[in-house]
Formats: sequence, C-alpha cells, structure tokens
Amino acid sequence: MDLTDRQIHIIKTIVEEFTLTAEPVGSVSLENKYRLGVSPATLRNEMAVLENKGFLSQPHASSGRVPTPTAIKFYVNELMKEKDLSVAEEVNVKSRVWDHRYNRDDLMREATKVLAERTKALCVAATDEGLTYHSGYANLFNSVEFENHLDITREIFYLLDQQQRLMDIFGRASGSSPIHILVGDEIGVTLLQPVSWVFADIHIGDRRGSLGIIGSSRQEYDRNIPFVRYVANLVNQIAQEW
Repeated sequence: MDLTDRQIHIIKTIVEEFTLTAEPVGSVSLENKYRLGVSPATLRNEMAVLENKGFLSQPHASSGRVPTPTAIKFYVNELMKEKDLSVAEEVNVKSRVWDHRYNRDDLMREATKVLAERTKALCVAATDEGLTYHSGYANLFNSVEFENHLDITREIFYLLDQQQRLMDIFGRASGSSPIHILVGDEIGVTLLQPVSWVFADIHIGDRRGSLGIIGSSRQEYDRNIPFVRYVANLVNQIAQEW
C-alpha cells in the first residue's frame, strides 16, 4: 500500500492508543508514550501524509488524529495478532452451546447469549428465512461512543427489529474470508460511523445466515474475532447433524 515502515508503525500505535483512550492522538503524546524515535514535528508530517492517504482523520483543527476505517481494517488484517482461546474457554462455550443442539431456536439463542457474554458486545444473528436473534444490549453502554451518543444506540436498537435491513448490512461484506468486518462507512448507515460489525457466515440446513457482534470501532478485535469464529463454527458443526 506504498507505506514506509515508519508509517506502518505510526498507524499501529495510533490505532492501539485510540482503542485505549477513545481520544484523538497527538504527535507529542504519541512520542512520549511510544518512543518512536523521531521528533513531534516529523511525526506531524508523517501523520499529515497518512491523512492524505486515507488512514487518519483530524476531527478538529487543533486536535490529534484518529484512525479511519481504512486504518482499522489494515491494522486488523496486517498488524494484529489474534489471541488464542484458552482450553477452558473453548470447553465452557462448547458445553453451553452443545446442550441446545436439538432445537434450532434454542441453539441460536444460546449462541448469541454466549457470544455476547464473552465479547462484552451486542450479539446478533439473522437467517434468510426471516429469523433474528440478539443478546447483550446493555454491553453497548460499556463504550463511550454509545453511552454519550444515544442517537447511535437508538439506531442500532431500531435495526434489530428490521430483519431485512440486518441481512442487507450483513450482505455488504465482500471476499471469501470466513470472518467479515464492516467499519464505519462500510455499514451503509450514516449514524454508525463509530461502529463496527464482526461476523461469520452460518449454514443451517439449506438456510444461510450470519452471526456476529456489533460494537465500537475500537473493540478488541484480537480477542473478539476468535470468539466469533469459534461460536459460528460450533453452530455450523451442530447444524450439519440435522
């Protein structure tokens, strides 16, 4: 993507700092905390270049930069290392989901409940036969994006009651990867700029659907992606037995 090693490192540190603070990242604080080995002036120049390349934006003229959806996707796909689920986590999740293997609705309700608990996010699933399942509504208020902007939270709750709009959003994902990530503009809803969706495809008999989480664009992708993948794989594995 025509990026230097220094620029890649700056993207990495800004994404990680923004994830922690939810605040624009300035050049002085970036150098003081991460010791990048260059002056604040050089950092400002590099950040301006990255802004022109679409990786950073500047909310206000006097503020620092925040990562764009492009930067977040680049970080997740190229720089981030996923955390492994522990054996105890896998056993606990599987035992809870497996107990509901004989009833589709119970299975999907438990799968969304477990995923919401583990990721501390709002979990939603939808199938092409018009069924939706969701859990973890209160988890949204763990992030300042939703706690301080009730219009965003209201829009998400509104979407949960519109199965076709949910399917349309899930359908915006592209590529053959088993895990899909939509951030900001990619969701196709103007209000949801600070939001990201992480989801996987599910197959229940001849029916198709999606299962995943809705959260802040600053969510812990390194932990959440493995959980989404694991729970979706469990659902697909169980559905093969029907």
